[in-house]
Amino acid sequence: MTADTPNEQARTRIRAAYDPELLRRAGHHLVEQLSDHMAGKQSGAGPVLPWSEPPALVREAAEVRDHFLPPDADRAMLAERFGELVRIMLDRGLNLHHPRYIGHQVPASVPVAGLFDALGSVTNQVMAIYDMGPWATAAEWAMVERLGEQIGWRVGEFSGLVTHGGSLANFTALLTARNVALQDCWERGVASSAVQPVMLVQSDAHYCVSRSAGMMGLGTSQVIRIGLDARRRMDPNRLDEALTAQRAANRPIVAVVACACATPIGAYDPLDEIAEICHRHEVWLHVDAAHGGCACLSPRYRHLLSGLERADSLIWDAHKMLFVPALCALVLYRDRSHLFQTFHQDAPYLFDPSAPGLAEYDSGLRTVECTKRAAAFGLWGVWSMFGPQLFADMVDVTFDMGRILYEKLQAAADFQPLHEPQCNIVVFRHLPPSMAHAGPEQLGRFQLELRRRVIESGDFYIVSTNLDGIGALRVTIINPLTTPDDLDQLLDTLREHGKKLVINTI
Repeated sequence: MTADTPNEQARTRIRAAYDPELLRRAGHHLVEQLSDHMAGKQSGAGPVLPWSEPPALVREAAEVRDHFLPPDADRAMLAERFGELVRIMLDRGLNLHHPRYIGHQVPASVPVAGLFDALGSVTNQVMAIYDMGPWATAAEWAMVERLGEQIGWRVGEFSGLVTHGGSLANFTALLTARNVALQDCWERGVASSAVQPVMLVQSDAHYCVSRSAGMMGLGTSQVIRIGLDARRRMDPNRLDEALTAQRAANRPIVAVVACACATPIGAYDPLDEIAEICHRHEVWLHVDAAHGGCACLSPRYRHLLSGLERADSLIWDAHKMLFVPALCALVLYRDRSHLFQTFHQDAPYLFDPSAPGLAEYDSGLRTVECTKRAAAFGLWGVWSMFGPQLFADMVDVTFDMGRILYEKLQAAADFQPLHEPQCNIVVFRHLPPSMAHAGPEQLGRFQLELRRRVIESGDFYIVSTNLDGIGALRVTIINPLTTPDDLDQLLDTLREHGKKLVINTI
């Protein structure tokens, strides 16, 4: 076969794409551009979101896509092209590291965490069985052990895993609860139950809980929502009454789902009381601690999670308040034996019967995913560099900022805080004098339109919600670099855009 045959030409192009020197040059571009970008955004330069309408941005992405170089182009040209693509990506994206990003529950992640993730991505470290990703497995287990200890459990008695996001984590834990509560359900299905099983959940629980009920075959109509107290926390008395009624009707109960904290306003359920009730009724307690599990790391805020150690299962998103890149969500079981209750399957082409002692470390036996990325590298890397104090500091600073914003809202005649925050989530409304006599529907529409104008301006990034059916503004202070001065500017920005909105709608 000669050097100019199609096969050899293909190999030449492939070698160019895999060229380590190209990686070196592209890496230099990446680190330099990222460092400059971070320096600018963390100082508050430029818009938080460079707004573009979706069709325009899709067209631009398609145009850039079609200006590629041949794989065997000069490596200097390829490195320059890489740098150009990095610049475009940075210029067009949402800037979570801008101190005026206070929107969704997605953090300004610790930058070096992304570099640890990149190591896993470049070398394609994946998991399913232990020998596919030994270090990825070791890092995941090390973090499961450490965070389980933070909850108050003893190593060797609990177990857990990392999966891709809180929705999948909740589904995984609730699937385990279903299989424990309904012993033959995996093989025979939910329809084999003489009486339809139910799940009792906090009324403000994330929508993924109802989704899980649908996916597990329970049906969303079998999700019983438990009423809330004045602080939008699950009311233990109503839970007790509901469990008593379900037991009297001989209905199988899959689980009780509590929140720490619930998404709408960040309310922490009274877990100690709930755990005692679940224990008395012999019901599985699952806690969605995707956002609020971080309080375990803070001596100042740990009291919010009193009773969490009594949960049978819980989830905890590291890609929220542990400030690592998405997605990295932990599923934790108080009883180690429950780790293998999620699935009852055998895959002999993957799992090696000659090494049965390794099965516990084969993640494919315990997760929805078979192939799974090394999702814990960022968390393990940051913890290994800085230790737990950094995480405690970031929790304290952002939770404190939630309180500071609440106090600023209380002190402003034209703002109305809608709850006293327990964490870094604050919901409120802007009430300019011109809206003094507006009805609830008009007032709610005003909040939603105000939010839209603010984010399209690039001045701030916040979100909206409905509270008791009326539109409201919602802030999650999830950038530990956000300052009280930024919050003062938020109120002024809302006032400025609010005036323009009122004038344009009169």
